[in-house]
Amino acid sequence: MDVAFTLYPGMTALDLVGPYEALANQPEVTAHFVAASPDPVRCDAGLVVTPTTTFDEMTAADVIVVPGGSGWVGALDDGAVAAWLRRVHPAATWTTSVCTGALLLARAGILDGRPATTHWAVHEELASLGVEVRADRVVVDGPVITAAGVSAGIDMALTLVGLIWGDERAEFTQLVLEYDPRPPYRAGSPETAPAEVVARARAVLGER
Repeated sequence: MDVAFTLYPGMTALDLVGPYEALANQPEVTAHFVAASPDPVRCDAGLVVTPTTTFDEMTAADVIVVPGGSGWVGALDDGAVAAWLRRVHPAATWTTSVCTGALLLARAGILDGRPATTHWAVHEELASLGVEVRADRVVVDGPVITAAGVSAGIDMALTLVGLIWGDERAEFTQLVLEYDPRPPYRAGSPETAPAEVVARARAVLGER
């Protein structure tokens, strides 16, 4: 099973690495890092990832994972990611996104007529692209799965493992990852975070 992890400048590392850890360790999976060119790609916080193939070379994949990140605007403007998604999505078994990666799916026309989720800070932007935006952490609609912000990519990947290989495999994967979130603060969403923290986050994310 070929799983294509989509790379572009300014993506968020955890959007990529969270799903990668859950999916790439499945024995049936061959993981590919695919980008516009073979040059290393820098994430928004500085981590550098080296592609293993390019958009021109990889013409099909069973599963597509599109991370988000502060570089989503540049990726939208560049158009290379969306163009590749239009080519490979029709034959893929699953097409997925994490965080603002949903906006790239929308630009490619993959979310037309579908419900989807994304990072809470860009719900309006996703809605402006004609998408029925939901606040769920993971939304499954046919062969398309979208996840909310950043850490929700792990939830998305575990959901996908369950859909492909069954609940027991997903539970095994969760246990091996020791994915048992018990955060020290209740500030993981705009509904639970203090108002001043939400305001600061909106300002910082707006600048990005």
